Amino acid sequence: MEKVLQVQSVNDYARYVGAPVLHPLVSVVHYDELEQCRHCLCDYRVYGLFLMAESPYTIQYGGGSHEVKSGSLMCVAPGHKGGVTDNGEIIHIKGWVLLFHPDLLPGTTLERLIKDYHFFSYYSNESLLPTHDEWLRLERCIAAIRKELVEFPDDPHLRRIVLSYISLLLELAARFYERQFKGTGMGRDDFGRKIDSVLERYYAEGRQLLQGIPTVRYCAGELCLSPNYFGDLVRTRTGESATHYIRRYLMEKAKRMIRKGQSVTEVSDALGFEYPQHFTRMFKKEYGITPSSILN
Repeated sequence: MEKVLQVQSVNDYARYVGAPVLHPLVSVVHYDELEQCRHCLCDYRVYGLFLMAESPYTIQYGGGSHEVKSGSLMCVAPGHKGGVTDNGEIIHIKGWVLLFHPDLLPGTTLERLIKDYHFFSYYSNESLLPTHDEWLRLERCIAAIRKELVEFPDDPHLRRIVLSYISLLLELAARFYERQFKGTGMGRDDFGRKIDSVLERYYAEGRQLLQGIPTVRYCAGELCLSPNYFGDLVRTRTGESATHYIRRYLMEKAKRMIRKGQSVTEVSDALGFEYPQHFTRMFKKEYGITPSSILN
């Protein structure tokens, strides 16, 4: 059986790699300072941000194997599993790790907002690749958190100050990801055509007959992306949600079919809707009229 470290507490990981224990709910590890570090396959029950300066390793994550690029930021959330099975090898990596437990969040603004930081569920090959300036800003935030934990462990303001730094760190990561999305090689039209080709192939292969209308998860998988990364990329590049992009594609296809003389029921069945009423509701939501009205 593969060895798996159960990271129930932020300090389960700190102790494993030989890093100082600083706080029961927050841990900062600076890999550069570790004397002995081994591989670790972890089952996380905490949030984690891994700012990897040097990491020439391929890890298991999200059901596959992915290379962790040096100079990248990778994030994990409770329920995720990833890393490399410990084989006894002493490894040398550089960078920072920030771990924080969900128990840090109750009653805070971050508790409400944490679900909006979709990068916690991105695949490891969708890591943020910050610019030099962006890297320094992220690194300064993590170093500042450690400084607070070391120098003011009993200060009554510590929790709020640390939460403020974590919130800033996550907002910076979100901003830098938007920059990365916009800098992706394809233009808006090229990216749209790539999604359209996935949808066209879906119908050409008759998948709707067994699977129903195409989903965000299906389209993301065809492009080798996580659903949340795909959704955020679509929103950034097209200005609309992935769900709406797919719906608009279906409704445009439906309009063409109706104008060619197909009935509402025939169109509904051909597109993969379970019921014609579902198709009609979606059409009306998109255009404000019923499908049959476009012939008037």
